[in-house]
Amino acid sequence: MKNILVTGATGQIGAELTPALRRRYGGANVVAGVHARPPDRELADEGPWYSLDVRDRTALHAAIAEYRIDTIVHLASLLSATAEAQPQLAWDINVNGLINVLEASRARGCAVFFPNSIAAFGPSTPAEHTPQDTIQRPNTIYGITKVTGELWCDYYQRRYGVDTRGLRFPGLVSSKTLPGGGTTDYAVHIFHAALKDRRYECFLKADTRLDLMYMPDAIRAAMELMEADGVRLRHRNAYNVTAMSVAPQDLAAEIARHIPDFAIDYAIDPVRQAIADSWPRHMDDRAAREEWDWQPRFDLRAMVKDMLDTLSSRYRPA
Repeated sequence: MKNILVTGATGQIGAELTPALRRRYGGANVVAGVHARPPDRELADEGPWYSLDVRDRTALHAAIAEYRIDTIVHLASLLSATAEAQPQLAWDINVNGLINVLEASRARGCAVFFPNSIAAFGPSTPAEHTPQDTIQRPNTIYGITKVTGELWCDYYQRRYGVDTRGLRFPGLVSSKTLPGGGTTDYAVHIFHAALKDRRYECFLKADTRLDLMYMPDAIRAAMELMEADGVRLRHRNAYNVTAMSVAPQDLAAEIARHIPDFAIDYAIDPVRQAIADSWPRHMDDRAAREEWDWQPRFDLRAMVKDMLDTLSSRYRPA
């Protein structure tokens, strides 16, 4: 990879992956593609940025040509709960936007990294130790767009030789950015509420166990897969990756070890609870471990400590 375009660069993943790529490949060589959110000062000052709606084919080709892009990290997407409220828009952005990226990559010889999601599975998928290769019948529009994306990436790799690669991310926990409409958003908001109010109202049931991953591990996983020897890769789109299987009550208990007066309440959101109930409880990520040596570094205890340490300065009295 020499010149990289990151779509959705101001989103939850992009806001941290873009700087990481710039540190590795040089600020001038990583272009931040932004649309709904303007870039913050750090993103704008440390490298080029480009106003880009992935549904606009002309703008996409222009960006690739102007910056001589050879790799596209395609992060632009509507997330699960937001997508459920706007299904047609979700299809337009998540699927038609991806097709534009794949077609531009085929025409211009780019590689594509497309992050996928645990949402690509569904209620008929085995919930425990979910296999790499298994039935995928999602019942949410977000999940439908994600499994469609996997198949489109497979097709372009097989039919046209486009170097496509992807991960099925679990819920991601970030200390830098707030999530934007996902089902595992609680796992980020709970830290801010714990530090600010010592109380959090969770929209999922206490025992709703789902896979989570701390963002530093997610960024590292993406970069390791992008840099992996393609000869070893059998499951390009997309690899199961996970770090921990956690329920809200588990996360709350670990936070309470650091903040003893923290309390959690529950006010169940039926839409997001139904989405969570359709997802796996724990994914089997042996394929990633075997084919490109994936290994998480953060478990629940390490993640909670680091999140609280990192965020505590925001809520410390002046």
